[in-house]
Amino acid sequence: MLRRRTWTAAISAGLVLSLAACGGDSGGGDAGGDSGGDGGEVAGRVGVILPDTESSVRWENFDRPYLEAAFEAAGVEADIQNAEGDAQRMTTIAEQMITEGATVLAIVNLDSASGAEIQEQAAAEGVQTIDYDRLTLGGTAEYYVSFDNVAVGRLQGEGLAQCLGEDTPANIAFLNGSPDDNNATLFSQGAHEVLDPIENYTQVAEQAVPGWDNQQAATIFEQMYTQANGGIDGVYAANDGLANSVIQILQRNNVAGIPVTGQDATVEGLQNILAGNQCMTVYKSVRDEANALAELAVALINGEEGQTTGEVEDSEGGRSVPSVLLEPQAIFRDNVKDVVDDEFVSAEDLCTGEFAAACEELGIS
Repeated sequence: MLRRRTWTAAISAGLVLSLAACGGDSGGGDAGGDSGGDGGEVAGRVGVILPDTESSVRWENFDRPYLEAAFEAAGVEADIQNAEGDAQRMTTIAEQMITEGATVLAIVNLDSASGAEIQEQAAAEGVQTIDYDRLTLGGTAEYYVSFDNVAVGRLQGEGLAQCLGEDTPANIAFLNGSPDDNNATLFSQGAHEVLDPIENYTQVAEQAVPGWDNQQAATIFEQMYTQANGGIDGVYAANDGLANSVIQILQRNNVAGIPVTGQDATVEGLQNILAGNQCMTVYKSVRDEANALAELAVALINGEEGQTTGEVEDSEGGRSVPSVLLEPQAIFRDNVKDVVDDEFVSAEDLCTGEFAAACEELGIS
C-alpha cells in the first residue's frame, strides 16, 4: 500500500500546485488574484460520463462521490452523468456537455468504437479528452487513468491458486467480463498468465459476459456447470457482481464455498468473502483514481503537461497513450479490514446481521 499512498500524496501536491498556478493567471471573475488555494476556481469545465448502473455498483456508489469531491477540491466545475449502458445516450450526453461549454471530457466507454467517435467529435470542437478507467482503442484521448489491469488479473489468478492450492488437481472455469471492454481482456490475460502454467489445473470452460450483465452471468455459469457435470473446482470471475452470480448457482447446487475470485471490493463481495463463499477480491482505490483524473483535467485546462506514471499501447490506434496506472491490492478474508480502514466501505454497511461475528473476529468496527 505504500506506493499507492505515495502516489496519492503526489496527486494532492499536484492539485495544489495547479490551483496556485491558475490563481496567478486568472484575472477575471470574482475569485480574483487573492483567492489563495482553497475555494479558487479553475477556468474550465469538465464533463464526466460514467458507463452504467448495472455492471458494478462502483460507478454511482464510489466513483461519482469521489469525483465530485476531487473536482470540488480542485476548484473545477464538473458535470457528471451516467449513460445507463446506452452508447447512443452516452453520445447524446457528450454532445450536450460540449455544447454547454465543457473544455475537457472524460469518459468510461461502453465500447471502443462508440468511445472513439465521441473523442473524434470532441476533438473537432476543440475539446480535449481523457479515458477514465477503460482505454478507448483507436481513440484520441490525451491521457488514460486507470489501474494496471493486467496486474489486477494476475492478482486474481494468484488468489485463485492460493485458495485452491497449486499441488491439488482442479478444474477451472473462467467467467470473463464484457468482450467489448478492453479492461476485461487485460484482466483475463493476467489471470491466464498465472493459471495456465500450473500443471495441476485444467480449464474446463471460458466465456465472456456481454455488458458485464449479472443476470446473463448466472445463466452462462449455470450452463458451464451443467456441461461440466458439476466438475468445477474453482472459478475465475472478473468482478464481484459476476462472482455473486456464480455463488448463487453454486448455492443452488449445494456446493457453495469452492474458490471464486472477484474485483472491486464491493460490500457484497466482501460479505461473500466473510461468509466463505468467495475466495478473494481486488481492491482498487477509486479515491486515488478520481484524484488522478482531476489532476490531469486541471493540467489540460491550464495548458500544462500532466503527471503520469508511464504509457499504455493502443493496439488499434497504433499509439502510446500517456497514462496514470495505479496499484491494485488483493483482498482475502484476513485483510478485509484494509478496505474498511481506507474508508472505501464502512463497518456499519459491511458488518450487518450474520456478518457481525466475522467482523468482530477480524477487528473490524
